[in-house]
Amino acid sequence: MIYAEGIRKRYGPAEALRGVDLDVPAGTVCGLLGPNGAGKTTMVRVLTTLLRPDGGTARVAGCDVVRDADRLRYRIGLAGQHAAVDELLTGHRNLVLFGRLYHLPRRTARLRADELLKRFGLADAADRPVKTYSGGMRRRLDLAASLIVSPPVLFLDEPTTGLDPRSRLALWDMLRELVSEGTTLLLTTQYLDEADHLADQIVVIDSGRVAASGSPSELKARIGGDRVSVVFREAADLTEGVQVVRAVLQGGPEQRLGDEADDRLEIDQGEHRLAVPAEHGAASLIKIAAALDAAGIAVEDLGLRRPTLDEVFLQLTTRPNGQEADGANGADGPNRHGASGTNGHGADGPAGRSEGMTAA
Repeated sequence: MIYAEGIRKRYGPAEALRGVDLDVPAGTVCGLLGPNGAGKTTMVRVLTTLLRPDGGTARVAGCDVVRDADRLRYRIGLAGQHAAVDELLTGHRNLVLFGRLYHLPRRTARLRADELLKRFGLADAADRPVKTYSGGMRRRLDLAASLIVSPPVLFLDEPTTGLDPRSRLALWDMLRELVSEGTTLLLTTQYLDEADHLADQIVVIDSGRVAASGSPSELKARIGGDRVSVVFREAADLTEGVQVVRAVLQGGPEQRLGDEADDRLEIDQGEHRLAVPAEHGAASLIKIAAALDAAGIAVEDLGLRRPTLDEVFLQLTTRPNGQEADGANGADGPNRHGASGTNGHGADGPAGRSEGMTAA
C-alpha cells in the first residue's frame, strides 16, 4: 500500500533523505522511528505529496506521489502532532466542514459527521465548541476529521503527544480497530512503547537513511535474546549468587566456568544486580531460581527480561545530540489532515488555519 525506493530530499546543503526504501503491506501498521532530525517528517511530507522528492520513486494506494498527487490526496488522511481543528466551531460543524471541503454532499457530510462523532465517543459533545474540549477529545476529533472520507491509508505524526495515559490507551484501541477494518497506518512516534504495541513493522531512520527495519521482535533479537535478571539484598548475597549462577550455566557445581562463559555475566555491584543470558527462556529462569533457593540466597527481585525498543533505538541511532538532518524544522511540515501543503484535510481544504508540525 505504501512503497518507496531510493527517496532523496535535500534542503540546500543538508541532505535530509539519502535513499530511503519503504514497503508497507495493506492493512498493517508501520512505525517510523528515529532521533530528532533523522528525516522522519520529511519522509511523511514526501509520501503525502507535501514535498517533491529530489530522487527516487514512491507510490501510495496505487498512486505515484508526484504524477498522481491530486488523485492521491483524496485517498489518504494525515493528522499532525497538534489537533488542527477550529476551536470556535462545534465538533459536529468541524466534521461537516471537512466533509464539504472533500465535496461530499451536505447530507452525506452530516451523516458522516454523526457516525464519526459516535464512533470516537464524542456524540455527547457534538454541539459544544471545540475550545471546551479536553486535549484527548481534541485529538479524537482531529483523527475523526482525517477519516471523513474513509481513506485507505492514514498518516499520523506523533498521534498521542501530550495525552494522558488513559487517553493514549483509548486512542490505541481506536487505531487497532481501524487497522482491523483494512486501513493501512504509518505513524511516527517518540514513544517507543507505542510503536511496540501498535506496529507490525518498524523502520528506524537515522541521518536520512534506514538504519534497520523489521518487526519489533526481530529488532529486539538483533541486540540479544532474553536475560534472567536477579537483584540481591546484600553485596555478600551477590558474591555468593554469582557462584551459584555460574555453576548453573556451566552445568554443575563441580565444574568451573571458563572465561568465555564468564563474559556472559553482567554484574552491577552498586545495585547488587546480576544478569545472564536466558538461552532456554522461562526454563532458564526456573533453573536459576531453584538453585538460588537451594543455596538459601535471598533475592529482592527475579525476572525474565526481554530487550526493549529503547535499547534497540539507542544501539541503532548514534548521531550526537542536537545534530539536525531535516533542513526545515517545522516551517513547512504536514499541516492538515489532507495532503495539500497549504490547505487542509482534503485537496482544497481551508487555507490560513494550518498548524505547522515540528520536523521530527
